[in-house]
Amino acid sequence: MLNGTPAELASREALRINPAKTCQPIGAMYAALGIHACMPHSHGSQGCCAYHRSHLTRHFKEPVMATTSSFTEGASVFGGLSNLTQALKNIFGIYKPDIVAVHTTCLSEVIGDDIPMMIKKAQEEGTVPEGKCVIHTNTPSFVGSHVTGFANMVRSTIKYLAASSGVKRDQLNVIPGYVDPADMRALHRLSALMGVDTVMLPDTSRVLDTPQTGHYEMYPAGGTTVARIRTMGDSLATLALGQFASHPGALELEARCGVPASLLELPIGLSNTDAFIDALRLHGTADVPLEIEEERGRLLDLMGDLVQYFHGKRVAVAGDPDHVIALVQFLVELEMQPVYVFTGTPGQAFEQRVGELLAEHAPQAVIKQNADMFELHQRIKAEPVDLLIGNTYGKLIARAEDVPFVRFGFPILDRAGHRCFPTVGYQGAMRLIEKMSDALLDHQDRHCAEERFELVQ
Repeated sequence: MLNGTPAELASREALRINPAKTCQPIGAMYAALGIHACMPHSHGSQGCCAYHRSHLTRHFKEPVMATTSSFTEGASVFGGLSNLTQALKNIFGIYKPDIVAVHTTCLSEVIGDDIPMMIKKAQEEGTVPEGKCVIHTNTPSFVGSHVTGFANMVRSTIKYLAASSGVKRDQLNVIPGYVDPADMRALHRLSALMGVDTVMLPDTSRVLDTPQTGHYEMYPAGGTTVARIRTMGDSLATLALGQFASHPGALELEARCGVPASLLELPIGLSNTDAFIDALRLHGTADVPLEIEEERGRLLDLMGDLVQYFHGKRVAVAGDPDHVIALVQFLVELEMQPVYVFTGTPGQAFEQRVGELLAEHAPQAVIKQNADMFELHQRIKAEPVDLLIGNTYGKLIARAEDVPFVRFGFPILDRAGHRCFPTVGYQGAMRLIEKMSDALLDHQDRHCAEERFELVQ
């Protein structure tokens, strides 16, 4: 499929071929779905909203509801005030959410719609029912990535809703990052085992991984309620998991309400999960329970059992920056060599952090932000790797170059079940080890000489 990709690199300034990212509104829509009884609203054309909904639906294999301002030529010229006003009337009159989360698109950003003014006008005219609320964030698709849009929506939610009453509550805030519902569920479980009451924003568990009951619910039981979000300003601290997706919201809350921000990596792998558990321990009611200690021990045992298959293996990793940073640290713990580390999300902090992680272990690694899959393929073609880890788009490279491939991150469009199994925590790390070792050994079985085709590895 991509056999024509040349191995020779050519200098490119502006052009991106198969960028390793998607656009801001998708991330904003996903974050809004983690608020209970929230209707995400796309202030732009119908096509934008339809694409964003379908992309999320294909990843989560769940129906994703969102509304749109349905821009036409008239709104493109004269602005979207009437479109948004009519949309809010319809949304509250028909779908009856508790909150509407508006995000912009390229079109509304280019024409310069003043969303705060439009929301204020709708509230003054009674378009927004009493007890309901409307929030917004700016998400121009031509800047950043879906991770940026996620971070913007989380930060804007805090700006609109979080406040300090002056009375501290015995609870922690957790901003989980752009992770799957199973990951958020796993973070809840670890927090509960540590005896910590948490307010998670956003929380898509029990929203995009709902059980089959035979009845459709537009607003499932999951998601963080508006009432709980309002209490975040009274929490003891905020654990922000991931520099790109979560740290901006935590820093916003610290500046507005004085809630200390604990800035962590995503708890993927051994040391990153240790850091998350230790942060919970500092605010918990008890020592680390036996159940968590045993999980950690099982992970260490599995790492020891399989290190012979991982040691020295050359790995290429591509995906969202927070996921990639945490995964690179885990690969180093497994004695693997990440030689190509790419993200499509812009940000020099990515190259700096990954460079620090690989300074001693793989100093010659190629680390790139605002990168694309085309260059990654070129580099793998020129100097092959033993394993490729990334989202569904990596399968094209894996097929062309016959490289073992592990699906990881967002989006995964050609498989099901990933939303149900976490990659965070000690259990998530064990699942990642299983997936990587299976991919390597399956590839070995397919290509080894017959006398090397063993039942016992």
